[in-house]
Amino acid sequence: MKRLEGKVALVTGAAQGIGAAIAALFVANGSTVILTDINDERGLLQTKACGADASYLHLDVCQEQEWQSVIKAVCEQHGKLDVLVNNAGITGFAETTGPHDPENLDMDSWRVVHDVNLNGVVLGCKYAIKAMKAHGGSIVNISSRSGLVGIPGAAAYASSKAAVRNHTKTVALYCAEHGMGICCNSIHPAAILTPLWDAMLGEGEARAASLKAVEEGIPLGYLGSPNDVAYAAIYLASDEASYVTGTELNIDGGILAGSSARPGK
Repeated sequence: MKRLEGKVALVTGAAQGIGAAIAALFVANGSTVILTDINDERGLLQTKACGADASYLHLDVCQEQEWQSVIKAVCEQHGKLDVLVNNAGITGFAETTGPHDPENLDMDSWRVVHDVNLNGVVLGCKYAIKAMKAHGGSIVNISSRSGLVGIPGAAAYASSKAAVRNHTKTVALYCAEHGMGICCNSIHPAAILTPLWDAMLGEGEARAASLKAVEEGIPLGYLGSPNDVAYAAIYLASDEASYVTGTELNIDGGILAGSSARPGK
C-alpha cells in the first residue's frame, strides 16, 4: 500500500535538495504533488523527473498574494489540499552580504533570512489552515538543528529556525482547539548534504577536508541524505501520524543525543 495514496500535497522549495527529495518520495507513495519554488527552470526539471502525478507552480514564499493565488489554484484544480510541507529556506550566506554573527550582524541580511525562513512558513500555515480546516490535513514545517541550539556565525538562520519550531506548536494547538483535524509538526535536520552546504564547504581539497571535519562530529559518522528527511516527512504527512501534532523530529545522525565541548566555526 502506498502511504500517501489519494493525498494532494504542496511542497515549497522543491527545486532541489530536501524539497526535491520530499516531492519525489511523496509521488512514489501515491500522492499528487505540487512542487513550488522561485527557480522555475530547476523546478520544472524536477517536476518532470517526478512524473505525471507532479505539477509545478511558481511561489515566492515571502509574498502573501502569491500564497493566496497558489492555494486557490491547487484547490480549484485538485479539489482539496491535504498536506503542506514548508521547506523553502536559506542560510543567508549566499543570499545576503552579512555578516551574521550577533555582534556585527547586518540588519538587512537578518530581515531577508527571517522573511524567507519564518514569514514564509507563517504564510504557508495561514493559508493551509484555510484550505484544510473543512476536512483536516497535515502541515510539516522543516526547521533545523540550528533551531534548537545556538549558532554563533549564523544568528539569523538559528533565530528563524527556532521561531519555526515554536510557531509549529502554536499552529498545532490552534488547530486542535478549533477541532480542525489538522496536525502540525516540525522536522529538524542536521548534517544533511544539500546545496545549502556549498557556500560553507568550498571546493576541491578544502571541501573534502571540511566534509571530513563535519563527519567526525556526527555520532553515526557520516552525512545524511535528503531522503532521510523525506521519509520522516512521509510519516508526518500520512494517516499513521494522525495522533501526532505539535511535536518535533530530529534527523541528525545522533548529534543532539549528546553535546560537544564548544561550537566550531
